Amino acid sequence: MTLQLDSREPEAGVPMSHVLSEADRTAVRELAVELADPAGRIDDPLWVEEAREAASRLPSAVAAAVRRFRRDAGREGVLLLRGLPVDEAALPPTPTVGGSVQHEPTVPAASLVLTSMQLGEVVAFRQEKGGALVQNVVPVPGKEDFQGNAGSVRLKMHTENAFHRNSPDYVILMCLRNDHDNVAGLLTSSVRCAVELLSASTREVLGQPRFVTSAPGSFEGAETPLPRPVLDGDPADPDIRVDFASTDPLDVTAASALDQLRQAFDEVRRTFVLTPGDLAIVDNRIAVHGRTSFRPRYDGRDRWLQRTYVQLDARRSRPARPGNGNVLN
Repeated sequence: MTLQLDSREPEAGVPMSHVLSEADRTAVRELAVELADPAGRIDDPLWVEEAREAASRLPSAVAAAVRRFRRDAGREGVLLLRGLPVDEAALPPTPTVGGSVQHEPTVPAASLVLTSMQLGEVVAFRQEKGGALVQNVVPVPGKEDFQGNAGSVRLKMHTENAFHRNSPDYVILMCLRNDHDNVAGLLTSSVRCAVELLSASTREVLGQPRFVTSAPGSFEGAETPLPRPVLDGDPADPDIRVDFASTDPLDVTAASALDQLRQAFDEVRRTFVLTPGDLAIVDNRIAVHGRTSFRPRYDGRDRWLQRTYVQLDARRSRPARPGNGNVLN
C-alpha cells in the first residue's frame, strides 16, 4: 500500500497522510512537555482545559492537515500522521493488565490529546475503562482470543461502540510500540468504497432497522440494544454502524445483506503497520476498523497503542455527560 504524504488532494482510493517536519515534531514535543506535569492528571477538567488551550498552538501544518480531514475524510476515512514525539528508550514496560489506562500526562499521551482536540471534544465512556480519556490498547495474558483491545487474535471489523447512541465520531490510535515481529496491523475499510460493490436491494435492507448490535465485553452494564439500520443518513453517502463480532441480523434476508457487506469491506480493506510516533485517525462514521493477529511475549516490549475518542458535537451528548464533563454515562 502506497501512502501519500501531503494530504492536500489525495488521489482516489489513497488514504490521507501527513509526515511532520523536524521543526513541527519539536514544536509538538515542546507543547506536550508543558502538559506533562507529573503532578497533573489527564482526566482532571483543569488539565483538559489546559490541553484545549495548548491545542490552538499546534504547528499550522499539523492543524491544517487534521482540519482538512475533519471537513472531508475522503474515500478511505483515515488520516495517518507520522513523526509525533515518542522516545522509545524512555518508555516504561508495556502494561499487561486488563482495563489499562493512562492517567499521568506523558509526552506521547499529551501529543495524542493535543492532536485529538483539533477535531472536537475528547470523550470517554464511564462503563469502559472507568471513563479514562486516554486508554491503553495492549495485549493481556489470558485474553489472547478476546474480541477487544486486550486480545491478540484477529480483531473483526467494527464501528467503535456501534451499539451506543453516542458513539464517537472519531477513534484516534497512537503507536508507542509495535509488536516484536512488526506484523500487527490496523485494518480499515470505508463504507464509501464498500457500498459501490453492493446492489441497490442490499443497500436498502442494510438501511432498515433489522439489526441488533450488542455491547462489547469491555463495557460493563450496557443497556439492552434496540434494532437499528447498519447504513444510515444520506443514501448516496451513508454512515456505517456495525460490529461484525456483535451485530446480529433479525431475519434471513438481513443476514445475507450483512454477509455481503462484510465481503465488500474485505475487498476494500487497508492495512497500516504503525510504528512509534504514528497516529491514525479513523472517521468512525464512514470507516470500520480491526486488527491483524500477532503473538505477544509479555516481556514488557509488546505492542502498545494509546487511544482517544472524539465527538464533533458535544451538545448532542450533553444529557449523558454529568456536569458538562468529558465522560458519558
